[in-house]
Amino acid sequence: MANITMPAATRQGPITKEEKKVIFASSLGTVFEWYDFYLYGSLAIYIGAAFFSQYPETTRNIFALLAFAAGFLVRPFGALVFGRLGDLVGRKYTFLVTILIMGLSTFLVGVLPGSGTIGILAPILLIALRMLQGLALGGEYGGAATYVAEHAPHGRRGFFTSWIQTTATLGLFLSLVVILGVQMLLGREAFAAWGWRVPFLLSVILLGVSVWIRLKMNESPAFKKMKEEGKGSKAPLTEAFGQWRNAKIALLALFGAVVGQAVVWYSGQFYALFFLQNILKVDGQSANIMVACSLLLGTGFFVFFGWLSDKIGRKPIIMAGLFLAMVTYFPLFAGLTKYGNPALATAQENVRATVTAAPGDCRFQFNPTGTAKFTTSCDIATSFLTRNSVPYDIVDGPAGAPASVKIGTATVASYDALSAGANARAMGINFEKQVNLALQAGGYPLVRGVTKVPDAKLDAFAAANPELPLNPATIRAGEKQSVSGADLVTQKLLTAEEAAGVTEMAVYSVPGSGNFTMVADPNAVNWVAIIAILTVLVIYVTMVYGPIAALLVEMFPTRIRYTGMSLPYHIGNGWFGGLLPATAFAMSAAKGDIYYGLWYPIVFAGITLVIGILFLPETKDRDIHAD
Repeated sequence: MANITMPAATRQGPITKEEKKVIFASSLGTVFEWYDFYLYGSLAIYIGAAFFSQYPETTRNIFALLAFAAGFLVRPFGALVFGRLGDLVGRKYTFLVTILIMGLSTFLVGVLPGSGTIGILAPILLIALRMLQGLALGGEYGGAATYVAEHAPHGRRGFFTSWIQTTATLGLFLSLVVILGVQMLLGREAFAAWGWRVPFLLSVILLGVSVWIRLKMNESPAFKKMKEEGKGSKAPLTEAFGQWRNAKIALLALFGAVVGQAVVWYSGQFYALFFLQNILKVDGQSANIMVACSLLLGTGFFVFFGWLSDKIGRKPIIMAGLFLAMVTYFPLFAGLTKYGNPALATAQENVRATVTAAPGDCRFQFNPTGTAKFTTSCDIATSFLTRNSVPYDIVDGPAGAPASVKIGTATVASYDALSAGANARAMGINFEKQVNLALQAGGYPLVRGVTKVPDAKLDAFAAANPELPLNPATIRAGEKQSVSGADLVTQKLLTAEEAAGVTEMAVYSVPGSGNFTMVADPNAVNWVAIIAILTVLVIYVTMVYGPIAALLVEMFPTRIRYTGMSLPYHIGNGWFGGLLPATAFAMSAAKGDIYYGLWYPIVFAGITLVIGILFLPETKDRDIHAD
């Protein structure tokens, strides 16, 4: 590929063939890296089963926390490592290295044996690969954005770099499509057993194409010019962050642009998906398809707002996106509830729980890995209500007394797991059952599954469920399955002691008597309305994200550009954005309101809006080749 030197003057007209190659090569590689990164999050449940489930709870939690941290918190360190390298040896070679690291790490996840085969070495190697992914992603974005911007004609950088901005969304879209396609092709059982590895293995094809294209690329004109003039930095990290004149630019980029962009981005794409699946109980496949449709409809706006930023500036578009998100998030997410689970929306309006707890018994439930155990009576009650999307109020009760939950006329006592000791499991089952019965009576969309009951326990089972019209004689006269004594133990229908001497026994399937599950009725889900709301959220993402690559590139001088722009970008997106779902959920749990967590993105978007309006410069007319 020929090197391209752009004149300082604005050049209008269609994109040239060489410019298309620059954009395509940079964007394809970045799409691939985001695809790899999202696979882990989308397939975490299957990865956890293969690598973590065999270990004691404490060990499993440590590994889950490390895997989470490696994915998000390590990214700024990758920005430092590869940003420095990019400013010392060049843009091209640095993000060639990042794509090789990301691609090989992802492929190896697909072939890595589980802990059942190689023991504790499996989760350790998985964490190491995940850390390599995070480091590589920390270096990729800054390199791609800088490379494209330094090839772009003056006056068209917003348009050129906006193609890079589509890559995260396209990577998410591609990962969802591949996962759904493999699931449909193999079936759910085969996918859970081994098929989840296929999307990781397929990434080697994208890796080969991306590396082949990037090998044909030449260094950026601005970097070559700087090197030829001997103006390169010998210590990019020290110069970028150790000198106040540059460090203040990084701080302004972080708090005046990137933090707000990050929380709007994660709210519009990731928290919206989390909200549909975990709060509204829309089935996972449907939620993924809805989000994929909204991404397909909204992705073009990245390019539109990038192009528009070349006309009216980066700052007005980003600030407008932040403002619109702030003032519309509450009604938009309320709309998701109305159209995603109408029965839940109605129940929330009519029935609100009251948790009475001793002072100090309720804690902030920050649970980024989903593995934390809550043991106080208040935390057990509020955690259960939050998981089931039930709004509640907390009122003070007598000191030392266990918490209780009142729903309508029913009051259910909670329990302290530590004090309960060996009885904690039985008390937990009873607590959840009684609360679910009260919720079901209040109109919450709960369904009960099928229970398999051996003949020896049928009479006791009927007596333990007086709310159900169960007649043991009628059940025994119906269909039954004969199960051997060994299988009764294997299926946990009887203990080994209870099955002693049993050759075989009749087992009955009792519908509507099993565990409660909160569901969204598929026939009541309004797909058109949900996709429309999700598309609006994606458009907000495109407003704040489309112009930001050009803005960050233009804020820093060539000699430290890769380093300078990468660190604030990945601190904002890796930390402020990456922690959003867990923090928002914890805030909702603390307040007893499924929408309360939205204050997290709204507050940080507001901080960025104020700082940005007051202090962020407009950069669209800067000559990035002049420094």
